[in-house]
Amino acid sequence: MDYDVTTWLNLCLRWLHVIAGVAWIGASFYFVWLDNNLRPPAPERNGVKGELWAVHGGGFYHSQKYMVAPAHMPDHLHWFKWEAYTTWLSGFALLIVLYYVGAPVYLIDASRHAFSQAGAIATGLAFIFGGLLVYEALCRSPLGQKPRLFGLAWFLALAGAAYALTRLFSDRGAFIHVGAIIGTAMVGNVFLVIIPNQRRIVADMLAGRPVDPRLGAMGKQRSVHNNYMTLPVIFIMISNHYPVVTGHPLAWLLLAMISLGGVSIRHFFNLRHHGIIRHEFLFIGAMLVFAVSIVASHRPKPPEVASDVPFATAQAIVQKHCVMCHSAAPTHKGFTAPPNGAAFDTPAGMARYAPRIRERAVDSASMPLGNETHITDAERAQLGAWIKAGAKTQ
Repeated sequence: MDYDVTTWLNLCLRWLHVIAGVAWIGASFYFVWLDNNLRPPAPERNGVKGELWAVHGGGFYHSQKYMVAPAHMPDHLHWFKWEAYTTWLSGFALLIVLYYVGAPVYLIDASRHAFSQAGAIATGLAFIFGGLLVYEALCRSPLGQKPRLFGLAWFLALAGAAYALTRLFSDRGAFIHVGAIIGTAMVGNVFLVIIPNQRRIVADMLAGRPVDPRLGAMGKQRSVHNNYMTLPVIFIMISNHYPVVTGHPLAWLLLAMISLGGVSIRHFFNLRHHGIIRHEFLFIGAMLVFAVSIVASHRPKPPEVASDVPFATAQAIVQKHCVMCHSAAPTHKGFTAPPNGAAFDTPAGMARYAPRIRERAVDSASMPLGNETHITDAERAQLGAWIKAGAKTQ
């Protein structure tokens, strides 16, 4: 029996990561919506800032939010934390299994920087936890009390990280590390601020001490930050399916534009929860994403090649650069089966998957991974010409 531990570990961790992420994002979106839809209670009740009546699943729900804390601590108090912790832990484990253990395949691009495996891992970790330090420094600086300036500073820091990472790592490796920076900052908000502050509030209540309202305000601030960072990090989670973005020469700029569009769309919905309709933010978000599609469609002009590239030439290029992974029996040490079932080791396979070859090896430079086989622009252009002419095998 040929049991591939790495493949199944990858599958299980990815599944867990998605499940936990759905739970965390769902809770985050719900509580921001809830907070924005609270109304002053009528009649007024001591300590209650707002309340909301809602109906769901055949039942009625009555939610109340206290200014600082209720007069008496309830016997059962649910802490929303494990959704965040599980998402980060599973994501970090997946990063190790896929990008660090498999660094020569998924992370290192020797044409950008000839990292050793240990050097690439150390650089990735430095960006992730260095990003957390930058974020915390910004939050605790005077900018932390100025939401717009803080948002601009953090956005520029992330755009700078994306620019640097796309010049150090493979396309997928660069994007996933930007996502890891954002995700680590988000879980840091829960682990370092939100939960500790809530614990202090509970401890002060149980001890009969006055509760500092600033503790709740700090938690709310970090929760809002997480809300705005959610859409960009979700895009990064699925970005490896879109090499037209990740493999573009200006990938860092496209990522910044898409992220800004996600923030603008999220802001529209946050305002809408308050009853404020500002369609311009939805329009800006949509236009930024549309602008990305325009920029991504313009790429450097490929080298001039003959329009009648014979199949033998295209097959030789594929045999040299692709079939060590994309064959019925891969010879690359990182694969035991062709990725996504796409095998190019036969004429029929090449013809069948010609659109995928064009998408990933011609229209973008995302394949071969890390360009470890050193495919040239001229070879990419020849493949493109063969496919454009109909991908004929005769």
